[in-house]
Amino acid sequence: MKILLVTGILAEPLVRKYGEGCDVFVCPVSVAAFLTPRMIVNCLKKACIRDYDLILIPGLVRGSAQEIEDAIGIPTFKGPRNAYDIPQVIQALKKGFKLSKEIPADDLFEIDALKKVEDIKNQTKNKKYIEKALKKPHNFLIGNLPVGLDFPQRIIAEIVDASKLSFEELFNKALYYLKSGADIIDLGMVSGEENPEFAEIIPELREALKSSGYKVPISFDSLNPRELERALDFADLFLSVDESNLEVMITEKPVVLIPTNQEKGYFPINPKERVEFLEKLKEKALSLGYKRVIADLILEHVPNLARSISAFQLYRERHEKDVLLAGVGNVVEMIDADSVGINALLAGVAKELNISLLLTTEVSPKCRGSVKELRRALDMMFFEIPKDLGFDLLLLKEKKSESVTYEVKSPVVNAKEKGVKLEDIYFRIFLKDDKIWVIAHKGTKQLLTVVGEEPNAIIDTILEHFEISPRHAFYLGRELERAKTALKLRRSYLQEGELFKDFY
Repeated sequence: MKILLVTGILAEPLVRKYGEGCDVFVCPVSVAAFLTPRMIVNCLKKACIRDYDLILIPGLVRGSAQEIEDAIGIPTFKGPRNAYDIPQVIQALKKGFKLSKEIPADDLFEIDALKKVEDIKNQTKNKKYIEKALKKPHNFLIGNLPVGLDFPQRIIAEIVDASKLSFEELFNKALYYLKSGADIIDLGMVSGEENPEFAEIIPELREALKSSGYKVPISFDSLNPRELERALDFADLFLSVDESNLEVMITEKPVVLIPTNQEKGYFPINPKERVEFLEKLKEKALSLGYKRVIADLILEHVPNLARSISAFQLYRERHEKDVLLAGVGNVVEMIDADSVGINALLAGVAKELNISLLLTTEVSPKCRGSVKELRRALDMMFFEIPKDLGFDLLLLKEKKSESVTYEVKSPVVNAKEKGVKLEDIYFRIFLKDDKIWVIAHKGTKQLLTVVGEEPNAIIDTILEHFEISPRHAFYLGRELERAKTALKLRRSYLQEGELFKDFY
């Protein structure tokens, strides 16, 4: 296949380096992102370009490659944003991968990989598949949701201290978790308090979520016998059943059994003793009339993480068909490290040990987004090795690194900061409701508030209404971009404050 790579002046060396075996056409524009389909058409026509099987334009070009194909008569598609991804695109083309005229190739790889994930999930949503799978003892329903070894891993998102929240707060939190990728909503009760009447809110919550398009199971997490008894008719799943309350709430609904006796403060530390204790509890539960028991060996935080994983592994070796649950949120909450990598690692451990249910929450600010991170991590685990998939969980670090330097032919001056001259108009920037808000002031008076998500749109709107100096505009641009980054990473933002501390 004879391929022509179109680029700008500055990127030419990199495009030639990574596009080995392809011809390169350089348009007389410094930055490739500034190219438009019309400009490319004019350049190619002047050069009388023909006899190519395919033209690849930079992924950063705005507009459709169809305009170029119509004018030149050669199939034209968008390549990647970065030159170092060109080899991957060419390899994909050789394997029959279809590129887009509107979407950059690197985005297309991600879309394609996530489509494969959805295809895998959809196989387990087939009615006949579900009916056949549910005939096996290691698969069952939690509410209307099939779970077990023949179904994808499910995320249980816990609303901590749920009984302290108003119905609106409860609903909004549940909706947020579901939009983030949760499969089951768990209502965590307040330890040491008693509020059995709260369980009666479950049907109302279920209906409200159903009206919003989410027909999902609701689980109930409490050690209080009276709260558990009241919730028996309403919840679909019960967490934290142990030796102390095992005989209180016998039910045919699924329960999560943990190897403790909370009343006596008993919790076996040794993995073998923990497994044996849970086995005895399970045997007793089934003899009492429980129908569906889910084993939770309790995933402990560092420095006891390894021993708890050992307990899970030992239990799995002894019970290959049991459905397991692991509370990954406990590990993430109890370490001051970015949650994204920890969630990915724990998802991998859960996949290896065939743990069907993962319980997590987002109590502290450092764990914001954990449900969404865990969902992406579990999607990655559908593949044999969670690497080079087309999508990833690399938010702060990059998969590939490429430094670019240019030959300097102009005079060089050292940067020198000048004093800032105060202007009559000043701006206060803050985040609210996942948007950037900017209030323009003159003295103590507010003149105008601009709300948006994109820095360019906000600065353009500000410049329409106010005359400010170039230095002031540069300042606003910098701050707005930092605010946008804070939104992306779910971080707090304070004007003129640093987003990240120095580490490297």
